[in-house]
Amino acid sequence: MERKVFQLGDIVQMKKQHPCGSNEMEVIRMGMDIRIKCVGCQHSVLIPRMKFEKNMKKVLRSTIPTAETDTLN
Repeated sequence: MERKVFQLGDIVQMKKQHPCGSNEMEVIRMGMDIRIKCVGCQHSVLIPRMKFEKNMKKVLRSTIPTAETDTLN
């Protein structure tokens, strides 16, 4: 199984919605457990990494600069 790539500060889309209606979460802590914060209501949840990787759909906004957004020459 391929590991999903995400970093601290990324906004990710989850498969299931948070009870407030938002399915966008911000990664605010990484380790064996991942702490995510709901973008809609700011509620944070600590979940095991394997459960997080299973329930994450995709990274919406990443903190990693890409070659397209780099303006350095």
